[in-house]
Amino acid sequence: MAIIRTYRMNEKNELQFREAWFQQFEDEELGQFVINHGPVGHMSQTSEVQDVTADRADELFAGFAEACAAEGYTEYSDEEQSWVIVQYTLKSAAGTERDRYLQKKASEALTGHLAWRGLGTVESSDFGNRKLNIRILSPAPKLAVHAIKVCIREAKLDFTKMVIATAPYGQLDKARMAHPLPAKPFSL
Repeated sequence: MAIIRTYRMNEKNELQFREAWFQQFEDEELGQFVINHGPVGHMSQTSEVQDVTADRADELFAGFAEACAAEGYTEYSDEEQSWVIVQYTLKSAAGTERDRYLQKKASEALTGHLAWRGLGTVESSDFGNRKLNIRILSPAPKLAVHAIKVCIREAKLDFTKMVIATAPYGQLDKARMAHPLPAKPFSL
């Protein structure tokens, strides 16, 4: 699934996003072209074009990119974003079946919750150093931290044992705890 994700600051100094993707389902020639947009941190608005061929999707992507550029939207590079790390301490080095369930459910919940609000993408999750780490790349880390807390509570996933840290893209070694406060030392 191809996706274009763009951002801009509006006149009120609020970050907005606009993204488009083309999705085809298995064994089907036609797919749907989706445009999703809104202020970062808020539930987005979505419009779809159904029964789109791959060639037509290319045309729609070109028009989308042109419209975004005309309105001041640009794609952010990874370096322009920040890491947000959701971490759970494990009871064993390798993790238990319960920990793998938590990894799967938390990653799924965060993927949808953050994406529909323009807050970032879940890039990876792993077990290491007796911890479960879920790494999120976000254009707005402070807003993402708040949204993560809401998401984990709504999904009824062990909120009290969760730690969240943020770091500049190329400096994971400088991750600082953002939840809970007061901050304590953080390590991956």
